[in-house]
Formats: sequence, C-alpha cells, structure tokens
Amino acid sequence: MTTAFVFPGQGAQTIGMGRDLADAYPAARAVFEEVDEALGEKLSDLIWNGDQDTLTLTQNAQPALMATSLAAMRALEAEGITLERASFVAGHSLGEYSALAASGAISISDTARLLRLRGKAMQEAVPVGIGAMAALLGLDFAAATEVAAEAAQGEVCQAANDNDPGQVVISGHKGAVERALVIAKEKGAKRAVLLPVSAPFHCALMEPAAAVMAEALAQVTINAPSVPLVANVRAEAVTDADMIAGLLIEQITGSVRWRESVSWMAANGVTDIWEIGAGKALCGMIRRIDKTVATRNIGSPADIATALEG
Repeated sequence: MTTAFVFPGQGAQTIGMGRDLADAYPAARAVFEEVDEALGEKLSDLIWNGDQDTLTLTQNAQPALMATSLAAMRALEAEGITLERASFVAGHSLGEYSALAASGAISISDTARLLRLRGKAMQEAVPVGIGAMAALLGLDFAAATEVAAEAAQGEVCQAANDNDPGQVVISGHKGAVERALVIAKEKGAKRAVLLPVSAPFHCALMEPAAAVMAEALAQVTINAPSVPLVANVRAEAVTDADMIAGLLIEQITGSVRWRESVSWMAANGVTDIWEIGAGKALCGMIRRIDKTVATRNIGSPADIATALEG
C-alpha cells in the first residue's frame, strides 16, 4: 500500500470544525493556539462559535481550513501515524499551503499569516460584481477550455479548476462567465451553474494578488518538504525549496490541475489517498478520477480511530 495525504481547499469550512480534535488531542489544540497567536486574534473562536458567513469570508476561511487540517495531522501523529507514511502530499488550492506546512516546508505561523494575506489579496484584486466563477458539469477539461475561450470575447474567461473528469470550474469577468454558461449547455454540459464565491479565483484577474504574494513569500523561509509535493500547477512532484515560492505565486492565476495530480500519483504507485481536514470533497473527486484508489477522510477523532483499526 502506497499512501498520499491531501488537504482540502475553500468550500469545506463549517462552524465547529476541528473542535473535537482540539478537545481530544493537546497537539491539535496547540495548532489552533499557534494560528491564533500568529494572526493576533482568536480565529479558533470564530471557527468553533462564530457564524458561517463570517467564517466563509476568504481571509478567514483560508487560515481556518489550514488550521483544521494541521490539527488533524498532529492528532494522527499523536497516534503514531506520521507524515512519513505518505509518499506524496498535495492540496487543492489553499490546501497546497496546508500540505507545505504539514511537510515542514513552511512554519504553521508563517502559513497562517500568508493565507490571511492571500485571502485578503484575492478578495481585493477584483471589485465585487466584476468577476464570477461557474461549475461546468459533464464536460472534460479540453471541452471546458474551448467553452471559456469562445466566451471570452476580449474579456478574461479561463478554466480554473480541473477537478475531475466531469467537473471543471471556470473563472473570469462576470459577463464572459455568463456567456460560457450558455455555450456550455449548447455543447452538452449536464449542468452549468454560477458559484457563490466572492471573487474570480485562479485566473488572470488575480494578477494583483499574485504580486502581493510574491512580495510576502520573499520574506518567508521555505524549506524542502519532508515528503514530495504534487504541485497544483505542475501536476507532478517537486522537492526543491527554491521552486516552491514560484509555484505558489503561479497558482494564484493558474489552473488547479487536480485531476491530473491524482492521476499522476496513481501512475506513480499511490493506492490510498487520505484527505486530512474538513469535509470529504476531495475524496469524492478522487473516486471519480480513479476508482482503483482507496480514499479515507481524517477530520475527527472517530475518523482517526477507524484509521487505526484499519
């Protein structure tokens, strides 16, 4: 059995996530305390006792999801399941930062501050109402890319997330994305729906955010990850610390190549993938990408107990 650990992205956030981990494992609670201290505020109180709308704000959701993933990882480690069990790590969009923190490439405190800044920069890059994102269901990446190109008409419209064989998310100017919905249905999409997001992530409109993150990442110490990272924009493993900042900057405007990343891991011997943190969205995508890969979610003490039994 060859295992990979993967870390979820935005959309998985829920009030109360990680609280049972913090209650059961001092090492998990310490992660939330470290993130609180790094940000100079009680993000943990928002995560456990706040309201969903405030948690869903990009600048809150990103560090909150990372904290929950790292708490789950520390809880696993407390039970003797260390990161070295994995042959690869990967994360979906912001989850790539969680993967890097888990693998020791970036400290948890630096990761929390980077994600708070990343969330704000991505939100501020495009005025509200100018951009949009939409999910195209039933089209593959090549077809979705063609739809986006036809819909652009001089505006930005790009395939942003290649999630699985039948789910691609597009991003760009709102008018172009709305045109793409019509074109996608004409080309046979089962569904084409706008997503309730606050900004058009992973497209050229995020250039201002990429510039902010380039400056911030230049001030942070980045080490080689202890386990190879399958990078979003490369869909293959990287271990070179000098490359990581550039990949994180490129990721802000580039496509999240999740389908290819999972296929690459499977082609390189991975038989089991564990999703570490909130939700089970990645497990669902992975099963649709490659049914031969077994999946497991680790988001609670009960999940950890089941893993130990297995």
